[in-house]
Amino acid sequence: MNTPGDDYQAALAQGYLPIREVARHTGVNPVTLRAWERRYGLIVPHRTPKGHRLYSQEHLERIHAILGWLERGVAVGQVKELLSTRSTPPAPGSNQWQTLRSQLLQCIEELKERQLDEHFNRVLALYPPRTLCQQLFLPLFDELQQRWQGAPFGAHLERVFFHSWLRSKLGARLTQNNRQLSGAPLLLVNLSDLPLEPGLWLSAWLASCAGSPVEVFDWPLPLVELAVALDSLAPYALLLYSSQALDNSLLRRELPRLNTNCAVPLLLVGAAAHIHADDLRQLPGLHLADDPLSADLLLQQLKASPCVN
Repeated sequence: MNTPGDDYQAALAQGYLPIREVARHTGVNPVTLRAWERRYGLIVPHRTPKGHRLYSQEHLERIHAILGWLERGVAVGQVKELLSTRSTPPAPGSNQWQTLRSQLLQCIEELKERQLDEHFNRVLALYPPRTLCQQLFLPLFDELQQRWQGAPFGAHLERVFFHSWLRSKLGARLTQNNRQLSGAPLLLVNLSDLPLEPGLWLSAWLASCAGSPVEVFDWPLPLVELAVALDSLAPYALLLYSSQALDNSLLRRELPRLNTNCAVPLLLVGAAAHIHADDLRQLPGLHLADDPLSADLLLQQLKASPCVN
């Protein structure tokens, strides 16, 4: 007579995956997978006698199909019907993100931290980090930059409020994830003159959610002192972020020197990567990415490389 433990092991031997492995393969965290199951019936995994969720290859393919719709801006509540009918999404479906961004903008304008938390926590339970980055945060950053252009009255206050909230919110999640992760970290360094780079924190959050320990230095740091950090932390990659143009001395001397001496892959992310692409593209071993989403894909490729692991 088989015991529940025997059933679980037998299912694993047949190729079924537990929820933690599905999260690792797809980038969708277990909380979101459970929400898709309970609230929308999008994924109905097999259950062992003890209630463990097990996922087949067909489940993985369905999850990737769901992600494809979400990346097109479709609301999670509309995906099940689209998967069944294979039809095109209705035009109003993409408006949910604009509505949410408008709600967040109002919270920022009124300095309402609790409501900002509630909106973020709600969508975080339903959408994977890459979708939130693509559909919510990056467009929100653009809207805020337009709003703050010309430094109207109250713009500095809103910027400080929102950036402080973002760093606190994502920083807490990075700390929590780091406690559960092991191995060489990703080291992220603010290369600009700004005291906080939101894109740096999005890059760190995406890497952390993908299973990488992260260390964030969110303050301008002389590149000559990075050698100490590299020796102490032994990261698997170094990500430098700047939404500003680099100064000439950094561009012509320090960055090429760091690239030559650095024993790990080096990424330059943000507007600086686009601004200086022609000057930096010839540096061997230097990877350029315009935004956190592109950086996340590069990091996944680097981690899959035998030379990195």
